[in-house]
Amino acid sequence: MKLTRLLAALLAAPAIALAQTYPAKPVRVIVTFPPGSTPDIVGRTLASRLQESMGQPFVVENRAGAGGNVGADTVAKAAADGYTLLVSTNGVFAINKALYKSMPFDPQKDLAPVSLLATAPQMLVVNPSLGVRDFKQFLEHVRRNPGKLSYGSVGAGSASHLTMELLKSDAGVFIVHIPYKGFPPAVTDMLSGNIQTMFAIAPDVPSVGELGFPQLESLAWIGLAAPAGTPREMVTRLAAEAGKQMRSAEVRGLLGHGRLAAGTSAMRARRTPSRRAAETKIVASS
Repeated sequence: MKLTRLLAALLAAPAIALAQTYPAKPVRVIVTFPPGSTPDIVGRTLASRLQESMGQPFVVENRAGAGGNVGADTVAKAAADGYTLLVSTNGVFAINKALYKSMPFDPQKDLAPVSLLATAPQMLVVNPSLGVRDFKQFLEHVRRNPGKLSYGSVGAGSASHLTMELLKSDAGVFIVHIPYKGFPPAVTDMLSGNIQTMFAIAPDVPSVGELGFPQLESLAWIGLAAPAGTPREMVTRLAAEAGKQMRSAEVRGLLGHGRLAAGTSAMRARRTPSRRAAETKIVASS
């Protein structure tokens, strides 16, 4: 018995030492949306806090494109050594596989979940020129102008895309979808009148559930991941540090526009087959 315990301790020692010395050099954090987007803000906030708490630079690189697949593929093919991380949305982690006929990586097999970073409610916003003041007036206006209006999303398969497609299906209306490579360009086009509406992030607005569409639950969340095969001890330490930082009062104050949550188990819960099936159904019908 004593020999067994001794062997177990000896085998565990290298893993413990690895976790204690990690990171020993700068860490790349790949964000799959452009600067100024919500994932970018969350990623940069987290990176700066991890740099302070873990003693090494966490350098953010923005690699947008193909609904987040460009940046995610970089991480999926990176060495599983803990020095390349991914910050992206549920589009990459759970939806794109249904949206794209072929993908260069499998998010379920090639990426290891580290932590859920943030979830956020969304708000339907419109160009003032539409002259609508509430959700009821918006639906009435859309019904009177089928196919004449367009809405912007932060990319095909994004939460803003899926939420609007679900609304179109349930309300029996049609609006043209215009995907963008992030939040800032979509806002610019909406304010200039090139598109008429989009979903943005805001917590203090009456929910569409209160207006007769309870099934339109916000689908937006942002997670941290690593290449599959990254040592469990590194993933565990990263998850603990990310959770600690995202739950801090300072970060909650900075990111007060969204509901924040953290934890590896919480991220895994959002990648369940039932959730993917529901999101896949929306994609297929859009």
